Amino acid sequence: MSSGKDAQLRVTRDSQGDWHRNIVSLRKSIDLFADLVDDPRDIDVLVRHEMAVKQAYQEPAVIQRPFEEAANYDAIAAAIRWPFEHPCNSRYSNGTYGVWYGATSIETSVRETVHHFRRNTLASAIAAQSTRPIVQERRVHLIRCSALLVDLRARTRKESQLLHPEDYSYCQTLGRELRDAGMPGVLTYSARHGRSEVVAVFTPTVLSEPRTVCYLTYKLFADSGKVSVERTPGKIEWELLP
Repeated sequence: MSSGKDAQLRVTRDSQGDWHRNIVSLRKSIDLFADLVDDPRDIDVLVRHEMAVKQAYQEPAVIQRPFEEAANYDAIAAAIRWPFEHPCNSRYSNGTYGVWYGATSIETSVRETVHHFRRNTLASAIAAQSTRPIVQERRVHLIRCSALLVDLRARTRKESQLLHPEDYSYCQTLGRELRDAGMPGVLTYSARHGRSEVVAVFTPTVLSEPRTVCYLTYKLFADSGKVSVERTPGKIEWELLP
């Protein structure tokens, strides 16, 4: 693997602009008191009681209390900061640092996230026991990227490892080199959606202006591995097979 310097990397302005971020999120907030009372008007009584006895906190982070104050949804925490505060193994990280991924279109974000939803869910015990479709609800944001990112698009023609469907070792080594060199991220092609573009961003400071685009519902059929994707409930937009 060549270092970033030896590879004569170039940056591009094509990365500056809006990118789609597709994350797990409920379409509708769940009322925690709904199952406790028969009359919806009684919920207000329970809420007032909770507020009267509940210990006060000093500006707690929204991501640490996802079931409290659900109306105070923090888009920056959910759509930007989350992957940096919860690093995991991914294409451009071995799990020791966080990477934010965005896609040029909703469909590209769907194809990327459906792959991981299917793989992770089918490997779980719930898939083996389920007789009904396994449902996951998601929210798509638009996020603005202000940085000039390293352009890997041309390199994908010569370095097939950049788009390998399963083996991320090559990309992880490159990602660490670029991050250590102070590069804010890369612009490349999707491994799941032809020549559609995606970005991998190494620093949250270049990301801003989260805006909700739509909600999606994924339904996985464990027997076939098929995932249907609905934007409008009950209307299938995509059906994706393994």
